[in-house]
Amino acid sequence: MQSSTELSLDGGSDLRKIIFAMLALSFLVGMAAAQFVYEQKEPTHMSTKKDELAVGSRNITFDFEQSVQGSGYFMTYRYIQLPSPGTDQKGPMYKDYAHGSGTIDNEMIISADIIDYVRDVGCYLEWEAYSCIIAREDNSMVYSPMTMSYGNGYYARNPIRYDSLLKEKTYIKNYRPVTMMHHQVEYAKAVDKEIDVIVKDKQYFYGDPIYQGVGYTSMNITEDVTDGYVHIGVLQGQPNSMDDTGYQIPSTTAWRNPMIEIDENYIGTFTINKKMALDVPYKYVVEEKDWLSCCFGGCDTMTPCGPYNPCEPCILNPPTTSASAPSETATFVGGF
Repeated sequence: MQSSTELSLDGGSDLRKIIFAMLALSFLVGMAAAQFVYEQKEPTHMSTKKDELAVGSRNITFDFEQSVQGSGYFMTYRYIQLPSPGTDQKGPMYKDYAHGSGTIDNEMIISADIIDYVRDVGCYLEWEAYSCIIAREDNSMVYSPMTMSYGNGYYARNPIRYDSLLKEKTYIKNYRPVTMMHHQVEYAKAVDKEIDVIVKDKQYFYGDPIYQGVGYTSMNITEDVTDGYVHIGVLQGQPNSMDDTGYQIPSTTAWRNPMIEIDENYIGTFTINKKMALDVPYKYVVEEKDWLSCCFGGCDTMTPCGPYNPCEPCILNPPTTSASAPSETATFVGGF
């Protein structure tokens, strides 16, 4: 028969074993959670192993269409801000504002899309994502003072007089390519305008580690303005690498050091026809060695090879050596 001291020691030993097993289990669960977080990283930072990227897609679409005719006082405000593809940073932005008293005949269509998909194509992964806003408006407004009564109380006996000259503004931004376009009409007695805008930010990746993208921004205006003030402006900053949006690097913002700056102002009665478009393509290349050198000398000396690596043992036991620094190029093409 064992003594109470021996039983106590055995019990303590068993307790230590149980505690050790619980700590080991907690460690394994923590490692699994860390691996899960690692695998959910953004597509713009593509993994060196294609199995670490989930295959899927996302499609978000907003459609807006209206037709308004009438007389009285009107005020409208529309604002859309989409993310830059593969990030949580700002991307394409659209803002529209108008107010005045008189008559209005307005037709408008707005479409905003966020498309993002990843899929296997043979031995490689294909990833494409873009955020895009398209707006088309045909607006005719004529100013006149308006007096209106409300309900059957005080304002029925004391009508309200609206006497507001016409104002209208369309403002678009594309943050990654650091692009802005602005059109505004103020203090006008009549406005007959057609405007089309497109704001698009797109990225594409396939096979070898070359990330391609383009920021496209355009504004086309045809209008007649009577006794008013018209402002048209364009700013284009220095293009950045694909991993940074414009406001993250102050030295490249359009307001501090613009590559293109247009500032036009007209006061009076004018007929204006204008087409503006900015194309800012990007290319981000990660240099890597030929796949034959990946496993030469064994896994201990292997260097990362990119999304596709034919050396299965090295995929299961990735090396700790760091990859060579990526190279970046950015070019600008613009036309008006």
